[in-house]
Amino acid sequence: MYAIIETGGKQYRVQEGDELDVELLGQEGQVMFDKVLFYTDGSNAKVGAPHVAACKVHAEVLGIEKGPKVIAFKYKKRKNYRRTVGHRQKYSRVKITKIAVA
Repeated sequence: MYAIIETGGKQYRVQEGDELDVELLGQEGQVMFDKVLFYTDGSNAKVGAPHVAACKVHAEVLGIEKGPKVIAFKYKKRKNYRRTVGHRQKYSRVKITKIAVA
């Protein structure tokens, strides 16, 4: 059994027990994803138009993680102009606890 959910403008394929990093949610504890695009239990499949109304994915927020450092380097030739900027994106690590279908 798995589902495809949408959160933070991205799509994720999830199963019960999966841990994944999603865009920062801003809340702790239990969270529910109701934008389910696709659901299957092995024999039956439901495709949303755009979302499956009767399906919700329950998850638990484990904490906040930081992604890899990304370096932005600006440079203009012959002008002695160089700028370096670093950035680390924050993510919420969630564990999928249940995929509920009504």
